[in-house]
Amino acid sequence: MKVVEGIMISPGIAIGPVFLHSPDVLSVPSYDISAGQIPYEIERFQTARARAVQDIEVLLQRGKPEVGEMERKLLNSHLLMLNDPHFHEEVTQALRERKKNIEYVLREVEESLAKKLESSEDEYLRERSLDIRDIANRLLSHLLYRKRGSVLDIDKECILVAHNLLPSDVISMNREKIVGIATDFGGKTSHVAILARAFEIPAVLGLSEITAVVRNDEMIILDGNRGLVIVDPDETTLNEYITSRKAWQQHELQLLNLNELRAETRDGKLLQLESNIEVPDEIHSVLAHGADGIGLFRSEFLYIVPRKFPDEEEQLEAYNRVLEGMKPRSVTIRTLDLGGDKIIPGVIPGGESNPILGWRAVRFCLSKPEVFKSQLKALLRASIHGNLKIMFPMISGVEELDIILEILEESKEELRKNGQPFDESVPVGIMIEVPSAAFTSDILAKKVSFFSIGTNDLIQYMIAVDRENERIAYLYEPFHPGVLRLIKMVVDNAHNNGIPVGMCGEMAGDPFAAVILLGLGLDEYSMSAIGIPMIKRIIRSVTIAEAEELVGTIMEMKSSREIDEYVRAWMEERFDFIPQY
Repeated sequence: MKVVEGIMISPGIAIGPVFLHSPDVLSVPSYDISAGQIPYEIERFQTARARAVQDIEVLLQRGKPEVGEMERKLLNSHLLMLNDPHFHEEVTQALRERKKNIEYVLREVEESLAKKLESSEDEYLRERSLDIRDIANRLLSHLLYRKRGSVLDIDKECILVAHNLLPSDVISMNREKIVGIATDFGGKTSHVAILARAFEIPAVLGLSEITAVVRNDEMIILDGNRGLVIVDPDETTLNEYITSRKAWQQHELQLLNLNELRAETRDGKLLQLESNIEVPDEIHSVLAHGADGIGLFRSEFLYIVPRKFPDEEEQLEAYNRVLEGMKPRSVTIRTLDLGGDKIIPGVIPGGESNPILGWRAVRFCLSKPEVFKSQLKALLRASIHGNLKIMFPMISGVEELDIILEILEESKEELRKNGQPFDESVPVGIMIEVPSAAFTSDILAKKVSFFSIGTNDLIQYMIAVDRENERIAYLYEPFHPGVLRLIKMVVDNAHNNGIPVGMCGEMAGDPFAAVILLGLGLDEYSMSAIGIPMIKRIIRSVTIAEAEELVGTIMEMKSSREIDEYVRAWMEERFDFIPQY
């Protein structure tokens, strides 16, 4: 028996045989060509490109309603790349310079483009390198007359194990038979991660060595609740997990029974439980888990396409889809958070020495007013199609906020002049994720309609801990007394100025933080959709008085460890339905 640890992606427990997906690596020939042969090689490239486009158009026409817009957006992004004149020019220019066969040149261009993305410090952009490799493989399969491998034909229940999965693998895989997914590579923003969560398939990614330690048809256990894969389990472990899987399934059914109920404490305090989303196609999961709305829609997905910013109409279409799909529930869309560690090769350069504290979010937007205004006008125009809230990230103080609000007003005036309707009273809020914003929240609260606390950044800035640095990850403590006191200050300042305050960081979805946040006075929680039923059950099981008493006790404690141990004991004494991991 061997236990391999990875990244928790999608919860649940899967037990079954391995289907080891090892797609053929296309061997690319290399030979010199003369200048006179270049037109012929270009023609071969264009023929392969036309066939690749036809492949994708067939997939689009075939359609899968259960994937919907996510699949279409992915395939359409591949079409854009195949039809991109810059891509054509890069390939043909390399062909002329290298005087090598088109297959070899295409592989070189693929490596160059993919490595630009893979070198990014932003996980989302690193994952997008797979799109480049997917497109190149599709072209090479036509150039070399090879049939592409597929996971479409899996005909028995199994746990899919792979080094990595290309976007086209995710689209074509037989999801009725795949009960779990495990890969060596991948993170929380990969295509497979997004789909696994959306379809509630237990998944563990980033396992590094899983393909090296399993064999086809070998029995494994995939524990998505703890980020573990157990290879060749002994009889005792297998029986324990069979029991755990039944308990987990019953637990999930019980939680889903709460979907139609409100997140209301036993003494009548009503809370809003909302969901964070990356792409519009997560709406199905949001609604299936009983969310009251969307508390954070990260709009970056529209922008992370190499060499291109979306125009106003493209953005409008995406925003409308989310707003109309969520009616009458509210949708909070965060404006663009790019720059710093989120680079786009050819559009947003990298190279900052400290990108987390650098040229990002509203700082980037203020330096690119034409990009910022395009998004603001698209958001305003979309506001008539649903219950929209606009939220600005990375606000550091009142001067910055005043400039942003002035640009927003200019955008409104331009729409008025063009006769384009929008909701004149659309609520505008800010994320509190910079300590300076938290400490001046009493001033900022007078200028906006709501706050949303972004704990992911706020905690790392507050404690000076890079949460991605494994050497000091142990210092990233949501229950640090300083963090809890800062949250309390922000909540009090918001309420004193008559505005609600929510939280959209990972802390909002932590079951052990739920009662603390309730006692601190939080009005709205926003998290991954799959976590909503658990937080709802906790809220419905306590009173405000109990939550405030808990907070009163822990606020007297001196360390995060003391607080953590006390809160866990307090929760475990009262709730037997919280998974112990």
